Amino acid sequence: MGSGELNDAIKHGEIEVNGVRLHYAEQGEGPLVLLLHGFPESWYSWRHQFAPLAEAGYRVVAPDQRGFARSDRPERVDQYSLLHLVGDVTALIGALGEERAVVVGHDWGAPVAWATAALRPDLVRAVAGLSVPPLPVGGPPPLEAARAAFGEGYYQVYFQEPGRADAELAADVRTSLRRILSAKSPDGTPRVWIVPEGQGLLDSLPEPERLPDWLTEADLDAFEADYAPHGEKAFTGGLNWYRNLDRNAELLAAFTGVTVDVPALFVVGEQDLVNAMVPRPVLDHLLSRVPRLHGHVRLPETGHWTQQERPAEVNAALLDFLAHLDK
Repeated sequence: MGSGELNDAIKHGEIEVNGVRLHYAEQGEGPLVLLLHGFPESWYSWRHQFAPLAEAGYRVVAPDQRGFARSDRPERVDQYSLLHLVGDVTALIGALGEERAVVVGHDWGAPVAWATAALRPDLVRAVAGLSVPPLPVGGPPPLEAARAAFGEGYYQVYFQEPGRADAELAADVRTSLRRILSAKSPDGTPRVWIVPEGQGLLDSLPEPERLPDWLTEADLDAFEADYAPHGEKAFTGGLNWYRNLDRNAELLAAFTGVTVDVPALFVVGEQDLVNAMVPRPVLDHLLSRVPRLHGHVRLPETGHWTQQERPAEVNAALLDFLAHLDK
């Protein structure tokens, strides 16, 4: 399916898990593969993965995770902890009538996928993380480290104040999505997202001269349609994920040292900001917590939006990984 093209085989539904109504998109029959998006995205981020995985004999389901797009948005910030998000995934597997699933996550969806695999290996056949490696469980408050390294303007710190980033992003949903999804340094190298002192969030993300090759106006139409109806709270649910960073460290302290013991795959773009911020020795240490790592795929000239930027390469890596599970 080309960028912006409609895949008529994708069906949509709603399902309630843990008191939260989740919208999901689905295609195919066979073993369940769950695709978990990141911020600020939706099920549509996986548009290029549905048909290839379904044609290979898998049931592909991509939910809008809690707080995003067409799914429910709980009011309380503390309803977006990583344990809540893992709980949604585990409940979703059962609600779909399945006993186990392969869980694939990108951006924020990757920590959810890794954590689900670590905490519930009985439900997760295998796990794949795109862009974000398995992060340490427990440890010191991450926002303290972020402030020390990058200051108050670091985007994850900036997101902490309720209402501020929410209002900026919701003021013009399409412009916000266009600038975030198109963001790149002039020389193509990744850069840390820092909000200049006294300025707004989008001031650090200039208007692109043109959309990147992988993103079309039709794609923006689809993302905008998922977000715009929610008005001033269009992005609040997703921002609340960031507002639980320190809470996650507290809640997961009991699981410090846990490993991911199911078959695993890690895919990252070489121009991804996350890749630039994680030194190779640190990455090697994180991946050492994944003893059944099938592959570590590095995609050249690829930024953060991995499966959208390089769908053919990502699909090939996922299909190879899935094929090995059945051997």
